[in-house]
Amino acid sequence: MSGELKLVEEKLNDSIKVSLQGEVDIYTSQELKEKLYSIVDENKKDLIIDCKELNYIDSTGLGIFVATLKKAKQCEKKIVISNLKDNIKKLFIITGLDKVFEID
Repeated sequence: MSGELKLVEEKLNDSIKVSLQGEVDIYTSQELKEKLYSIVDENKKDLIIDCKELNYIDSTGLGIFVATLKKAKQCEKKIVISNLKDNIKKLFIITGLDKVFEID
């Protein structure tokens, strides 16, 4: 049984901020992928992914972050991941993604 995922998009001066609430797993990842891809495609701004209310992310979710980063780099944009909880930050460190993403 999957938890819920809520995405809140906010347009800032020089970036788009997406706040994630809940869980990113195989059940909620398609929604996340579609949202992040459309933001990268439709905006000429950098992307901030705010994870303050993100409780869980699995490998599917991490893969979507990586794929979105590749897409953003093709458009010469950057992605910043902010407010990671310790348990999720540990995943980024273990997988080496802390070297790939700008983490705030």
